[in-house]
Amino acid sequence: MKDGIARTDHTPPAPVVGHEIYRILFENMDDGFCVIRFLDGPHGPLSDYVHVLANSAYERHTGIPNVVGQHLRDMVPDEADDWIAFYGKVLHTGEPIRFRNELVATGRHLEVSSFRIGAFEDRLVAVLFKDVTEKVSAEGALHQLNETLEQRVADALAQREHAENALRQAQKMEAVGQLTGGLAHDFNNLLAGITGAFELIGRRVSQGRAEEVTRYVDAGLGAAQRAAALTHRLLAFSRRQTLSPRATNANRLVEDFIDLVRRTMGPQITVQAELDPALWLALVDPNQLENALLNLCINARDAMPDGGNLVISTLNVALADNDARSRSLAPGDYMTITVSDSGVGIAAEDVDRVFEPFFTTKPTGKGTGQGLSMVYGFARQSNGIVRIRSTQGAGTQVRIYLPRHDALPEDVVDTEDSRCVDPSPDATVLVVDDEPTVRMMMLDALAMIGMRCIEAADGAAALAMLDRHPDIDLLVTDVGLPGGLNGRQVADEARRRLPDLGVLFVTGYADSVVLQNDASLEDRTLILTKPFSIEDLQRQTAHLLARNLARPVSITLPNVSSL
Repeated sequence: MKDGIARTDHTPPAPVVGHEIYRILFENMDDGFCVIRFLDGPHGPLSDYVHVLANSAYERHTGIPNVVGQHLRDMVPDEADDWIAFYGKVLHTGEPIRFRNELVATGRHLEVSSFRIGAFEDRLVAVLFKDVTEKVSAEGALHQLNETLEQRVADALAQREHAENALRQAQKMEAVGQLTGGLAHDFNNLLAGITGAFELIGRRVSQGRAEEVTRYVDAGLGAAQRAAALTHRLLAFSRRQTLSPRATNANRLVEDFIDLVRRTMGPQITVQAELDPALWLALVDPNQLENALLNLCINARDAMPDGGNLVISTLNVALADNDARSRSLAPGDYMTITVSDSGVGIAAEDVDRVFEPFFTTKPTGKGTGQGLSMVYGFARQSNGIVRIRSTQGAGTQVRIYLPRHDALPEDVVDTEDSRCVDPSPDATVLVVDDEPTVRMMMLDALAMIGMRCIEAADGAAALAMLDRHPDIDLLVTDVGLPGGLNGRQVADEARRRLPDLGVLFVTGYADSVVLQNDASLEDRTLILTKPFSIEDLQRQTAHLLARNLARPVSITLPNVSSL
């Protein structure tokens, strides 16, 4: 005490010496740490080691307690050689290493750093490590995931494709059911008219009342013609109808067609034509295009029971990649024809179905559902598309896109009227068809206009007839023939022998593809689609003979009803 004031000495604590600091760090560090000394043993020099120092984290990371003083080969005899190899390299080279290895005895994966302490002669190696078992498991799972990802993606895509195929199949079967139901209904009605007409004709003839059969003949022919029209519409939808495409000026077609439309629409509907004066040509069958437009106009008329406006317009359209792709078309130039009405429109849920065969929004008995499906099939077969836009209560627009055709003006062909053709009698015609009834009717029809006919039932027999009759003037052949040679092959061989020979192909549907897109068939060749009228057969053969023979003689074609 000094001057009455008490003093307290604040003596600082004794400093922690350096080795104590290291001891504290050693015991509290998160990673495992140990020092090992290599020993000689039964397995050779430096073939074992003993743990001379280890922290408390050693047990936590390895799962092995009380490791100090234990020899490696006593702890993990089955793994000792691998660990000796790792740390022996550090001892010999003095170079630190980092590695990852599994301690199999405890199932732990360790990430290890190791370095030598002192000189080689000290035989001391320090080891710093941590348990990375969870990390290794995660990496393994990720690796397995990556290895199987492609397969799982493929499996998922396959499952999705399977589900989509199942859905498409279900939709297809629904459409087929709708198609076959509508087809059976229409055909049964038509067949009833045909078979009934034939039965009544037979009865009247047996009763000696042949003068009464005319109306039954007319009824039967009418039903048969409607059946033919039905099959043509179905083939148009399936894009299997036989087309005769040529460079067509659609403006001229509409101008010739518009008066018929006005008469069909009636006084309550105003009909207008809005035509692009610079409209491109299209390579298309003009008769089928006219039929398609007529179907669209009739639909428009039915959608305007209280009257309205009908507009037929043409327009050139250039479609770039995105616009073409959205319409399922190739990029390029297209001539378009649009039929617009101000009628009742179509419900949104029905717009996507209007091109299905036999689907109709009209009341029962007011429509067959074949018109738009025919238009769709015709457009697709002509390398185009048909699109529809409709708002209920605000009208409908249907647009046909057809590819631009760059033809010279003089290449545009007007429809020829084969009624004016003078055939040549005494011409020799080879008729080839595997159906005896059809062959018989063609032979009789051609004989009636003075043609000399020979026949064959298949391709091989036709070639044999060509050998026996080298003076044949005309070949009339079905395209689909049995026996390995189709009608096209017969025609090619016949043309090889007789280069100027005229050929009339008679085709049902799918076999007509062998006739399309071939410039070699354009000259002296015509196509007649089954079923056909006798009058059409006579006119087509007469037309071909008039082209090929130099001495046409005018004859009168008989009326169909007399056959």
